[in-house]
Parts: sequence; structure tokens; C-alpha cells
Amino acid sequence: MTGVAEFQTIELSISDEVALVTLNRPEVANAMNTHMGEELLAVLAGSDAPVASARCVVLTGAGDRAFCAGADLKERNGMTDAEWLKQHALFETLALALMDLQAPLIGAINGAAFGGGMEMTLACDFVYAASTARFAL
Repeated sequence: MTGVAEFQTIELSISDEVALVTLNRPEVANAMNTHMGEELLAVLAGSDAPVASARCVVLTGAGDRAFCAGADLKERNGMTDAEWLKQHALFETLALALMDLQAPLIGAINGAAFGGGMEMTLACDFVYAASTARFAL
């Protein structure tokens, strides 16, 4: 597969068997909301996932300010306990999907990788960090 798929919170392009997955919410430091988690899971998990045939997956963030600031706390503040538990289960499933990828996962870290962004970095097989990268849980 070669091409670009359309999503709301991420970008996916596949060329020459390399999948580039970009977290695309730079206006909020690529903070991960529920919809981003769902889109990432749809792209990464399962034998029929768009990246399943890739020989390498590169994960990065849009903009130069942040790779991922972690969970979107504004979304989380409005959640009930049940909604938060559902989101937490989604993010756990996503973390397992990142670790279970058959292809090597390369993190291209530009800027801040905080909280869940740091956790995604830890799931990568290789990490290339810009000199401006910062990491924190």
C-alpha cells in the first residue's frame, strides 16, 4: 500500500513499505484524546490494520513544540468515572498494540514527550530525539 489516509487527529502515510504516523493536534501539544486513541488503534492493531504490511513504522508529532503532551486533561475533566475507565482501557490496549507491532517502531521525538507521550516513547524499538526533546512522566 502506498498513499495517505484521512483522519481527524493523526496523519498516516505509507511509502516504500515505511508507515509514517503523525500525531496531529499541534494546537494542544498533540495531547491524546479518546478519538486519537481510537484512530491510532485502528491504524496499528490487527492483521488488517493499514500498517500491517509495513516493514517499519515511524511515530512522530506534528509541529516542533511537542511529540505528545500526554492525555488531553480538558477532555478528561469532563468525564464520568465510567468514561475515564473506558478511555484508560483504550489507552492500555493502544500501548499493547504499539509493543506488539511486527515491524520495528521508531519514535521521532520532537519537543515534549510527557505522561502518555513518554509511555508511547517507551514502547518504541528505537528512539531518535531532537536536541529540544524533553521527557517526563
